[in-house]
Amino acid sequence: MTERYRVFATCDIGQEALDRLRQKGWDLEVYGQIEPPPKSLVLEKVKGGVDALITTLRDKIDEEVFAAGRAAKLKVVAQDAVGFDNIDRAAANKHKIPFSNTADVLTDATAEFAFLIMGCAARKTWPSEQMVRERTWSTWHPWHPWLGDEVTGKTVAVIGTGRIGKSFIKKAVGFDMDVLCHDPVFQDHRFVESVRRILELRHREGLAPRRQAIEYVAFEEALKRADFVTLHVALTRPGESDWPTYHLMDEQRLKMMKPTAYLVNTSRGPVVDENALAKALLEGWIAGAALDVFENEPLPPDSPLRDDRLKLKLRVFHHFASAARATRLSPDPDVGMAGRTVQAVIDVLENRYGSPGKVPYVVNKEAF
Repeated sequence: MTERYRVFATCDIGQEALDRLRQKGWDLEVYGQIEPPPKSLVLEKVKGGVDALITTLRDKIDEEVFAAGRAAKLKVVAQDAVGFDNIDRAAANKHKIPFSNTADVLTDATAEFAFLIMGCAARKTWPSEQMVRERTWSTWHPWHPWLGDEVTGKTVAVIGTGRIGKSFIKKAVGFDMDVLCHDPVFQDHRFVESVRRILELRHREGLAPRRQAIEYVAFEEALKRADFVTLHVALTRPGESDWPTYHLMDEQRLKMMKPTAYLVNTSRGPVVDENALAKALLEGWIAGAALDVFENEPLPPDSPLRDDRLKLKLRVFHHFASAARATRLSPDPDVGMAGRTVQAVIDVLENRYGSPGKVPYVVNKEAF
């Protein structure tokens, strides 16, 4: 007889994917509010004996939750996100509870979004639309009330050349851009050589007006040479890495950028010092920025980024990069975050791989 497992989801991650659990005859409870459940409710469900917990970045899954899970019968925490800053990895390992994420499936969606908001910031698309909607557009003029900047043919620094960084690079190639790569962990020279061959072919076949370039360079050099800087790094704090990324873009680094350059962040909010960025934009150290993530989310009412003087230079979005229908909701684990989250629950509860450490989407394999 198949065991009847209990699953609690802190958010409705998509009915088609969640139905895969219901079809197995398992008991599934979904917190139906838009806002995240209080931690007290999560603890109540864990102490009450749920076998699996489906979470999002909004849920703090810490020592208290994992200790309660070990005392009860929690077998897996499945995170509906690629990031897991909200999950205490050390506590998960201590209590031998695996947690998973949804790496890979949102790679192209995030890279695509980073490229699109880069263009929005440079070409000033939102303030233009505002003029039309608010009926302040009076006539055409060659350069009033402002001009934007082209993306095509410029130099972009891609900081972090993992899955998303590489996907961004492939898109930049089609816009005739030169690419400066920086990654302190792993330099994929084979990938760069492959891109270089494509650049040569584009030029030889007349598809690009000039021979584009791509290379790995030092971080400071990338900042100084780039017209656009896009961040694709994990969040690490001092003591956690030889190259911590917390406030990676601080006053010192922002001052290294060209006054005509733009900063794009779709990685993690704390990678950028927001006070420093507001100052950089107000004082003209850089031309503009586009952010999809923030140090505190939602963006607080008193954030310096809300300064009205930044409206023309700064584009802000609501942690939206992966928000495409297929990427967020597809029940297929090779396509959607929801599908991958549910698959991790199934793989662990049904012991499909013999050990949680062998489950493809489990993050803390070292604990097993």
